[in-house]
Amino acid sequence: MINLIPIEEKKRMVKNFYHRFMIMILFALSFAVLLAAVSMLPSFFFASVKLNLMNTKLNAQKQDPISEPDQEIQKIAAILNSKITKIEKNTKNNFLVSNQVINSIVLSKMADIKISQITYDGVNVSGKQIKINGSASSRDRLIFFRKALEENTAFSKIDLPISNFVKGSNIQFYLTLTPSI
Repeated sequence: MINLIPIEEKKRMVKNFYHRFMIMILFALSFAVLLAAVSMLPSFFFASVKLNLMNTKLNAQKQDPISEPDQEIQKIAAILNSKITKIEKNTKNNFLVSNQVINSIVLSKMADIKISQITYDGVNVSGKQIKINGSASSRDRLIFFRKALEENTAFSKIDLPISNFVKGSNIQFYLTLTPSI
């Protein structure tokens, strides 16, 4: 069968087809958005009415006088809150030191050093100490880790026992650090 439609006319027909197709897609999309908005409208109104109702009940309860037992509980709670804030203020500085030390350890650690445990002992006879347990892939990496810790000014003494170097690879190590802070 011979097609007698000129090429320019064919191109114009294809272009018109795509325009109509895009208009239909936009129409369907706008209809879906409109349908979703209409279906969500009742729940929006219900939630706003419920919020207004709860706010009125809350305001009514706030205006009611507080009973005597509740007043005593509020006084006790205020006293406890003041004591807790005093304790928090006194202990804040202790945790800042350990936080700085832990950050120094983590920044000195290499990728093939795995730290499994960090223990902070602040009441030791020899002063504050940090004990680290972990594993290293080789002796060289463990030595590099120790040197990195020694170069750090946050530590005054690093104790890495020679018994950690018995194995050549996959070394389970422990070391003791004395913070200079």
